[in-house]
Amino acid sequence: QCQLNGLWKNDQDSLMEISALRDNGDFQGQYLTRVTLSGGCAQISPLKGTQQQLGEEGWPTFAFTVRWDKFSNATTAFVGQCFVDAGGKETLTTMWLLRETVGSLEEDWKATR
Repeated sequence: QCQLNGLWKNDQDSLMEISALRDNGDFQGQYLTRVTLSGGCAQISPLKGTQQQLGEEGWPTFAFTVRWDKFSNATTAFVGQCFVDAGGKETLTTMWLLRETVGSLEEDWKATR
């Protein structure tokens, strides 16, 4: 089985800690990104999410959001799945969408990456 709680590191050396995983699949934690829109120092940002309830397979899908309010006016939504290889190594695969604030409806086209 794949367990989401714990400390995770991605390819860009950002860290994510899932510290509270509830029985209903909801979780929370914090994200320390090394990649920032503003080019400033990395800071800890709160995250909240939920995972699919585990059945027999034990490789859950999940989704979470990170609010970058300490250094950027943006929010990112991640979706993914947790996998375990033959050696027991757990890996999270994710896709994300980042939404920045823009000043007008006419600029909306450039707000999502």
